[in-house]
Amino acid sequence: MKKNVVNLTLCAMLSALSYSASAQQPKKVPRIGFLSAVSSSSISARYEAFRQGLRELGYIEGKNIIIDSRYADGKLDRLSELAAELVRLNGDAIVTTGPTSTRAAKEASVKIAIVMAQDADPVGSGFVASLARPGGNITGLSTLAPELSGKQMEILKEILPKFSRVAVLGTSTQPGNAQSLRETEHAAGAFGVQLQYLDILNPNDIGTALRAAGKGRADAVLMLASPVLNSQRKQIADLTVKSRLPVMFFAPEYVQDGGLMSYAPHFAELF
Repeated sequence: MKKNVVNLTLCAMLSALSYSASAQQPKKVPRIGFLSAVSSSSISARYEAFRQGLRELGYIEGKNIIIDSRYADGKLDRLSELAAELVRLNGDAIVTTGPTSTRAAKEASVKIAIVMAQDADPVGSGFVASLARPGGNITGLSTLAPELSGKQMEILKEILPKFSRVAVLGTSTQPGNAQSLRETEHAAGAFGVQLQYLDILNPNDIGTALRAAGKGRADAVLMLASPVLNSQRKQIADLTVKSRLPVMFFAPEYVQDGGLMSYAPHFAELF
């Protein structure tokens, strides 16, 4: 009887010690990178929507998940370095905020999971094989923005029934820009509108482009998605008001900052 009691006691002690040891093993906290081509202030609402989505899934930043955020502040040549930095942190995934940051993350790693918050044309940009079967290490959401250009032209037509010339501002190096421009040209043809394309490669080009639009007798301006433009949102809204040119923006945040109008997805919802 004593022997059985001793054996049971030893078993209980060993079980308790084993449980204690396993309980003391630290749980791996998920770690994700957040890569943006623009400044944190430019997408603060989108980032907060992203954090809210995590909270709804039970992930609280600083408690049971780590988010390493990197912002290029509109300096696109920094993206490759920032993406490589996030890869070196050996996280579980990288969330990208647009096609330019997705391109940088894709070039930095073919193994780590990359989730696009939004992209105008992920197939055309070469990020995924198809929308149904992405393949590779990239997935996420598409805004299908190029297809919206027809409606944008239609709204401009309602506001300016006699418009005949539209200046289009975009960034030629932006993935998906060529597709957006093609769709815009197609929509312009249906309305008999001439387009004047103005390439914005850095913030200094913005004022010059708007002056060129005025000299080119543009009746209105249409802006394509661009991290360069998005990093200067308030400045652009102010400049377009001063230029007295009606502008169709590619994101609703421009209207919140004083711009005239936009017809676009609700980006915060995507995040």
